[in-house]
Amino acid sequence: MKFLSPKFKKFLLLLLKLMVVGGAFYFINNQLTEKDFNWDIISQTLQKPNAWILVAILLLLTFCNRFLEILKWQNLAQVVKPISIWESTKQVLIGITFGIVTPNGIGEYAGKAWFYDKKHAVKIVFLNAVCNGIQVIFSVLFGLIGTLYINSLHQFIDTKYILLFFGILIAVILVIFSVKNIQIKGYSLQTLFKSLNEIPKKIHRKNIVLALLRYLVLIHQYFILYTLFNVEIPYFVLLAVVASIYLLASSLPNFQAVDFALKGSVAIYLFSFFGVDGWIVTLVAALIWLLNLVIP
Repeated sequence: MKFLSPKFKKFLLLLLKLMVVGGAFYFINNQLTEKDFNWDIISQTLQKPNAWILVAILLLLTFCNRFLEILKWQNLAQVVKPISIWESTKQVLIGITFGIVTPNGIGEYAGKAWFYDKKHAVKIVFLNAVCNGIQVIFSVLFGLIGTLYINSLHQFIDTKYILLFFGILIAVILVIFSVKNIQIKGYSLQTLFKSLNEIPKKIHRKNIVLALLRYLVLIHQYFILYTLFNVEIPYFVLLAVVASIYLLASSLPNFQAVDFALKGSVAIYLFSFFGVDGWIVTLVAALIWLLNLVIP
């Protein structure tokens, strides 16, 4: 790909993302045009005896989701300088705002770095990568478990492709660690490990615990919403589907501003195995997007 200019590569990546998002909207439209949406479902849901209790729990989880992210950033930012909860809140919310208008949320890195001196810019970007990286690790780990579990119930991925995936994954990991001293633009895995080791273990441990709690909060937001809409799927099966959705949707190039479309299309496909109304799946995806991204 060396013969392609950087601008052309960016154009191709942008085109790929637009195609993925466009495909997601097309899939959702095809699935939903077969059945009209019953607007009464919202009012009927809110009239259930325990509806407002579930709504209160949902709002609490929504607050916890973002607050845990604020605590995560406060914890990591102290490597550069200690900051208050309020300062961490400002930086996280500005980061979200920058991220929502940029591909794959990369603007979040610039949004947080904006609060620090230029000499700390690289360090802040690295710390933000650590903050997001641990979240990605949990998404991949639980997502793989969820995907394999759902696939064992309703096979949508052939066994040979699963074995091929794990074979390639193991090969890639072995290759990466065998060439950890090879530098790319002045950086190597050795440099990465060294930078990670410079962060105190106490900070790493707290980051891992907060990230795990945040992941659990996030998937339980889905559980509460599907419970509200009378979707009767066993608890662990539902969580497995949600974990699988996050893994499959996050592996594709996307824009945060229309993130609900990609997650919604994947969710419609996976929940179709359990007979869940596509409109409810789409509505839940849109509400999660609204609560966790747009409002913050």
